[in-house]
Amino acid sequence: MSNKFVREEISFLKGARGRWNELKYAIGVIFQFMKGFRTLHFVGPCVTVFGSARFAEDHPYYIQARSISASLAKQGFTIMTGGGPGIMEAANRGAKDVNGLSVGCNIVLPHEQKHNPYMDKFVNIDYFFVRKELLRKYSFAFVIMPGGFGTLDEFFETLTLIQTKKVSQFPIVVMGLDYHQGIIEHVDKMIAAKTISPEDQDLLLFTDDIQEAADHIIKYADKNRIISLDEPKPSWILGEKKAV
Repeated sequence: MSNKFVREEISFLKGARGRWNELKYAIGVIFQFMKGFRTLHFVGPCVTVFGSARFAEDHPYYIQARSISASLAKQGFTIMTGGGPGIMEAANRGAKDVNGLSVGCNIVLPHEQKHNPYMDKFVNIDYFFVRKELLRKYSFAFVIMPGGFGTLDEFFETLTLIQTKKVSQFPIVVMGLDYHQGIIEHVDKMIAAKTISPEDQDLLLFTDDIQEAADHIIKYADKNRIISLDEPKPSWILGEKKAV
């Protein structure tokens, strides 16, 4: 992310500013969304894989993300990620291993993230919240791999939207059972405390089994005819093209 956008975000989050500055920021956000729409409109149906940017290619979680993504890409899903290294790279790479479509919605960070080379198409976004909405907008299922604060933010915000029926009940698969054991226990604790409903647990599948994870997503896709949905057609007037 450029220093310009870092400064803008810091300024915006400090509180009320002059009306002209607020309007300029809002217009900038609209342009970011339009940039994403133009790039990603024809990439679906997608499964988005969330996870850390910090795992190397020999790490078991990298290998696991690559495997589940390859399995899903073989079924006709486009694999979408945040476009960076680590788990994101593994997922995009898994799709390319089986000649599947691989896309990303990248955000450039000062010390961590540059886009990975395993994408057919990607877009660079300057604001985290715009990026998250684009990652959700084109996806019909989500795979949560081990990650840090950003991954947990993406995971729980997506889960909250599904729980509150702001979006359709798309499957969420959480992989890396040892890593996520504390979350599994905390879900049980929330049910016991009645801060969530017992049926909310059904929104999640915790597994390390590649086949079980893929079958769970494919079963939903078949039931809802996701793969067979009519694709939007490019408009030559707007200079649009298909993803590949």
